[in-house]
Amino acid sequence: MKLGVFIGSFNPVHKGHIKIANHLLKKDYIDKLLIIPTQNYWNKNNLINIQDRINMLKIFENKKIIINTKDNNIKYTYNLLKKLQKEYQKDELYLIIGADNILRFKEWKNYKKILKYNLIIVNRNKININIYLDKLGKKDKYIIVNDLKNIDISSSLIRKLIKENNLEKLQKIIDKKVLGYIKNKNLYKGE
Repeated sequence: MKLGVFIGSFNPVHKGHIKIANHLLKKDYIDKLLIIPTQNYWNKNNLINIQDRINMLKIFENKKIIINTKDNNIKYTYNLLKKLQKEYQKDELYLIIGADNILRFKEWKNYKKILKYNLIIVNRNKININIYLDKLGKKDKYIIVNDLKNIDISSSLIRKLIKENNLEKLQKIIDKKVLGYIKNKNLYKGE
């Protein structure tokens, strides 16, 4: 089975994240998706509690989208992939990243260890990914997703709109259940 691995802070999860997840599943890039929200091991000052981020992601959990709640504290992607490969020995892992991440991929801790896994690179902002992939080598391990309309949503924009109480714009970029959760818990107000 092709198991997608989508790692991030998801602070908060937005329609762009879910659009990517559903697209990769619908177009058979992957068979299942494991979403892993990360702890605050980089000391981001605007990152809310991991349990709240997990709860918001759980809204989208189904038979094909699994929210990982036990590996959130593993520092560095290569360590996480190594652990997942032991757990999912029969599956082929596909790390999902945005094209903007490939620009600085060589700066990732032990990036060469990550390259033994498949990479699904979701193209954004019309970045010429091939220039960067040529420098990394192992071209047979890359899948470039060009058939997804550009998603221009950021979690930082969402947090800004929450502070401004701009519900009209928020409803366009964040699921109503996630927005309800944020409002109910009064999240992101103190940023």
